[in-house]
Formats: sequence, C-alpha cells, structure tokens
Amino acid sequence: MTYHISVMPTEVIDYLAIKPHGVYVDCTFGGGGHTRAILQADPTVRVIAFDVDPEAFEHNRETLEKEFPGRIDFIWANFVTLRLALKKIGVTSVDGILADFGTSQHQIAHRPGFSFSRDKKLDMRMSTAHGTLTAAQIVNNASEHELATIFWRYGEERAGKQIARAIVQAREQEKITTTVQLADIIKKVVPYQKKGSHPATRVFQALRIVVNHELEHIEGLLKQVPDVLKQDGRIVCISFHSLEDRIVKQAFKEQPHLKVLTNKVVVPTEHEIKVNAASRSAKLRAAQKI
Repeated sequence: MTYHISVMPTEVIDYLAIKPHGVYVDCTFGGGGHTRAILQADPTVRVIAFDVDPEAFEHNRETLEKEFPGRIDFIWANFVTLRLALKKIGVTSVDGILADFGTSQHQIAHRPGFSFSRDKKLDMRMSTAHGTLTAAQIVNNASEHELATIFWRYGEERAGKQIARAIVQAREQEKITTTVQLADIIKKVVPYQKKGSHPATRVFQALRIVVNHELEHIEGLLKQVPDVLKQDGRIVCISFHSLEDRIVKQAFKEQPHLKVLTNKVVVPTEHEIKVNAASRSAKLRAAQKI
C-alpha cells in the first residue's frame, strides 16, 4: 500500500513559484510527495520538512535523503512551532511555506482510532510523544453537553445531541475503548445511507480535531507566516473540511502583509479525483507576502 498520495502537486508548485536557491518549508511531510515535487522543481532549492508523526520520517526519510542528498532538513515537531524550530537550525526566513492539513492515508489505516472500519483502540493522537489526551478519555469523561458541543462545533454533526446522549447511556453499561464500539453506538442513532458517508465520519473527525488541537495549531501557524516569509515569499494551504478552510481564508484576508493569490478556492481536477479519491474534498488557497 502507498504510504500517502499528495494532492494537487502541480498546483502547489505553480503557486509556490519556486525560486532558484530558495528555502521552502513543508509543514506536513507525510509520504514526502510534496517535498519531492518542490525539490524536483529546481536542483538548487532546499526543503525543511516538519511532521509530528514519527512514522512519516521512519517510512520515507531515507528514500528522499538518497534521492536529494544534502537538500532536506527533517524536524520532528508540530508546525505550530515553526518560527522557533527554524531559529534552532539557523533559519530566520524562507521563500515559501506549504501546509497540507489533511490526514495521510497511512495514518487513517494504521494510527489507533483514526478509522471506524478497523477495530482499534480509541486513541486518535497523531503522535503519542506530543499529546496525552485520547479520544477514549473524551468519550468516557466529557458530559453529554460537552460531547454534543464537540460533535457540532468540530464535526458539524446535526445529530450531535442524540449521539452524545447515546454515548453517555452506553458508557454507563460499559467503558467505550475501541473504534468499533463507538461506531456501533453512532450507527444506532444515525442510519447508514449507501450514497452518503459513514454515520460515524463527522464524530470521528470532531474527536480527532480536539485530541490533536488541529484548528488551534492552524491558527498558530498562520499568525507566524508574515514573520517567517521573505518579501514576495508565498504560502500555500490545503484544507480538507470547511472549518480549516474558513480559518485559512480569514487569516489571509486579515493579514495586512499578505496578498491573496487565489480569489476563488482551487480544487483538484476531475482526473486527479478519479486517480486519488481522497483528494475530492481538498481546497487550496495561496497568498504572497507584500
């Protein structure tokens, strides 16, 4: 199985406008697809690759280092630490930043709790070294009101109140510790429709976002962009649901030193969606420092 297929690589390179001898940050290295595309765009560029998931580097670092020796720096950290992490390696500014906020196919398939189709522990942490809160702790300890709020705010789940009530009732009988347990509870509340997504999709998304502080980290990253980008430097962000995209769109508009390059959100081509179905919900926005 392919570790991860990076979305819209051509569009990413176009909007980054790669410069010779430029330094670029890939905020979410994952399978290394975007990093490879940047390095292939010009033989003189350098990439600083971040990832909070150690497995991303374990699976893909060696291959990229052999292919592009001396041109990649790997930083095992969340991109919210961008400015400090760059300072530690002697970098004060960069020519471009790429932030793909999507969860990799590998994480969905192998990280405990990410997939409701695999019976695993209800964990959902991107990295056990960078976080202590698990989805199981939330599901078993949060109040009914707190659960309903989480499901609506971060998953936009309309049946959030009913699902929260069902969870509270179920955990009184037995602690909820696995993905299948939780998915089964949700399916009893939200009927499965063949054409629609799985009934548990929005709840799992909401829990994953809360466990990993995903939206807060995106906001934290975007606040640092004007200070880290060089003059005329560019940032490209790829989001996979409306909450992320809304934050990016608003941040680009509110930053006086950023010029929006994508008046309309950029989406994958029909061909890409056919080849990589996971790309269908991707939305790309780009901006330039002025």
